[in-house]
Amino acid sequence: MSRCTVCSLKDDHPGVVLDDQQVCNLCNFDFAEDLLVNYRYTSEVFAEFQQAPPADGEFDCLFMYSGGKDSTYMLDKFVNEYGKRVLAYTFDVPFESVHAAQNISLAQEKIPATFLLDADDDNIKLMMREVFNRPAPKPGRYLDEKLPCVSCRTFFVLRAILNAYERKIPYIALCADPQQILTMESNVREIVRGFYETFGERLTGTLFGERLEDLLFEDDEDLPKIVFPFIAMRHDYDPDHIVAELQAKGLYESSPLETHCTLFPLLNYYSFKNWDCMFYKLNASSHVRSVRRNGDQARNTFSIKFPRALDLAPVEDQLGEVVMAIAAGEGSREEHEKTLIDVFQRMDATEDAARFVAQSFLDMRSVADDLGIRLS
Repeated sequence: MSRCTVCSLKDDHPGVVLDDQQVCNLCNFDFAEDLLVNYRYTSEVFAEFQQAPPADGEFDCLFMYSGGKDSTYMLDKFVNEYGKRVLAYTFDVPFESVHAAQNISLAQEKIPATFLLDADDDNIKLMMREVFNRPAPKPGRYLDEKLPCVSCRTFFVLRAILNAYERKIPYIALCADPQQILTMESNVREIVRGFYETFGERLTGTLFGERLEDLLFEDDEDLPKIVFPFIAMRHDYDPDHIVAELQAKGLYESSPLETHCTLFPLLNYYSFKNWDCMFYKLNASSHVRSVRRNGDQARNTFSIKFPRALDLAPVEDQLGEVVMAIAAGEGSREEHEKTLIDVFQRMDATEDAARFVAQSFLDMRSVADDLGIRLS
């Protein structure tokens, strides 16, 4: 198996092709044109949103609020600096950790927005069982190793779109970080079409009834538009600064590495089982790529920060071994915990954060049993 000589991506990673010099198509910027098209569209929508007068209805935008650092930071900006009338929409994902709920409570106390909590546990669990239990598509396309995460996110984005559409709210704010923006679909109609293509008419109908069909056939001017607030600060995006500012305001109590998703270990299991890579491989490879091409660059533009001296290949191999051993019910819990703490500390986590994440990995089998996900 070959690896890209620049960023360490393997030649069988979904959507990755190595050239004669063993450099991958991402490092060669073969995706550049597609990414620029999406970037231009998202920039235009954001500029339109900035210049838009107050909406006719009660709210200027539906703001997708997860309780994470990015959405908390921007919710504070939207309400207290930009003066937007915001419906802060939170989908109560059954896989969120207790930290997300704590951050949401802090925001509700300190930010004068209208908060809406939505939930649909049965259907999102049904969808996730489908994703994890069916065979992965081969040879795979770019981001296929993240299919469970992308599917979960798309599910509640669609719920948010339906809420905005039915309430006649013209814009939806989605706080993807600058790199995520480049790879996320931003057109509402295309998001709906993509979901139908991934899950088919039968399962889509089970999950949403006929409500999504209304979006497919609605006039463009009557569909909400998705706004990515971080498009405006793409060159200045700094997770450390964001966390520091939020903590100074008493709005955030988590570590950036302490992912709010309790499925994070299962996401890694899915990536290792089907694609022999860790879940954050693209993120880490992007960091390696930026450091090797610009020695003065401190970090990439993703919300997960990696140390400059990260030796990615052995970290990934070690994480893969322990994830698959836990999934198979093999090995000692104590030894697995020791290995995981070491791996996450090498990825720049504090000891407390590393222990927190390690515990979620050790509980992976019970989470899978609860959801009906089969581990091989």
